[in-house]
Amino acid sequence: MQVLHHSEQTLKTALISKNPALVSQYEKLDAREQQLLNEAFHPTSDLFGPITLHSQSDWINSHPEAPQDFEQFFSNPYRNIPSPEKHSIYILSIGSLGNTRVISEEYVKWLKGYCEAFFYGLTVKLLEPVSVSATRCSFRVNEHTRNLQIHAGHILKFLKKKKPADAFCVVGVTMIDLYPRDSWNFVFGQASLTDGTGKVD
Repeated sequence: MQVLHHSEQTLKTALISKNPALVSQYEKLDAREQQLLNEAFHPTSDLFGPITLHSQSDWINSHPEAPQDFEQFFSNPYRNIPSPEKHSIYILSIGSLGNTRVISEEYVKWLKGYCEAFFYGLTVKLLEPVSVSATRCSFRVNEHTRNLQIHAGHILKFLKKKKPADAFCVVGVTMIDLYPRDSWNFVFGQASLTDGTGKVD
């Protein structure tokens, strides 16, 4: 077992930008807002807590990725940016999210509230839920788990067609397993940065 823990200096190096536009925005924040952002660097902060790796098959070990600091993220030319014309996050439920309709509705209501808080300033709207069959996506039964799985890439294409004109992005939510290609056992989610679509299970 391995525990990854980032020091305060590492977090500051990764997260603090010298971009003049961002520095100017930070300076316009009031004291409480600045304090909230600065808490990210505190050793006891929940924002970037230690990550426990239980085995070599954990995602971080088995899927190494190049590090990305905030400056690299901010300057990425492919980054989708909200605009006055595209300022809404749409959530689309695919299939049942619980044992009853009430549970599904409560879950989506909670998710909407979370998105409104996390993506402050953007409007969060709900699209009419659809059944799995309505997506007309490829599916399979996993040979190991015997669970029904739907093709994540096909879901992204379906979401792109459902994306309203004022959407910053549209997110599909389902309790059905996903798989990105036949050789994969499953995937937690998939997104298209350029199309502004995403799918999570």
